[in-house]
Amino acid sequence: MLIYDTIRKYSVMFNNPILHPLINVVDLSKSPLLPKTRFMLAFYAVIIKETRCGDIRYGNQYYDYDNGTIVFFGPGQVITHEPEGEMHQPYGTALIFHPDLIRGTSLVKYLHQYSFFSYQTNEALHVSEKERTLIDGCLANIEAEISQNLDKHSRTLIVANIELLLKYCSRFYDRQFYTRENVNRGLIGKFEQLLADYLTGEKLKTKGLPSVAYFADLLHLSPNYFGDLVKKETGKTALEFIQLRLLEVAKERILDHGKSLSEISYELGFRYPQHFTRFFKQKTGVTPIQYRMH
Repeated sequence: MLIYDTIRKYSVMFNNPILHPLINVVDLSKSPLLPKTRFMLAFYAVIIKETRCGDIRYGNQYYDYDNGTIVFFGPGQVITHEPEGEMHQPYGTALIFHPDLIRGTSLVKYLHQYSFFSYQTNEALHVSEKERTLIDGCLANIEAEISQNLDKHSRTLIVANIELLLKYCSRFYDRQFYTRENVNRGLIGKFEQLLADYLTGEKLKTKGLPSVAYFADLLHLSPNYFGDLVKKETGKTALEFIQLRLLEVAKERILDHGKSLSEISYELGFRYPQHFTRFFKQKTGVTPIQYRMH
């Protein structure tokens, strides 16, 4: 596995000049032919692939946005490059920047909001012509800054343009969730059924409350993409959605006087009854005993 631990190493591999030790805009078309490889980056990467995907389906619909496919990688992610043949000539542009570049800036504080850095490559962003123009403008500004002599303003302006780029990508992902509404509803429907089966089966008692990652894996989605999808479709986080469904099941069972509250708490996957009491009161404002007595 190749490990790109510096901006220089990645730039040299793709035959690009090194303009700044912590950031570069890399023209991938300058690269030699590449074989199938696995590699890891020690920095952030925003890679715009020059591929038109109008003939590729997503669910039962064709892509409407085919002026670039953008994938995002964070430090430490392992990536597999799989060309169709033995060798492949890449095309596109890669913005790569080291964590040290943004250390101490406002971008560090808000970077976690850009959850698409943890999406899978099949959850890539597809942009329209107008959207691509805005992306290219940000890249051009960054390249212009790192191509000239650095001064006391350089880092501030470079980071500001990275942040602007990420804000645009966040907006475009919101649009993409909206334009794939029918497909997304199907995924939410599958999630609801999987959740219902889990909460009414034996797994809840034996394994406890399921995690967000558990359902993301069943739906073949990354946890972050799945969480963002649920949030945009339901207005609630995936964890909130799971807990609300659990609460509905709990209310039904509490009103069954044939079982003690301790038995019900164990059936719902709580190791100790007091944990169930705390959860229930936090969500409803009353204890299970008070709810049963109403």
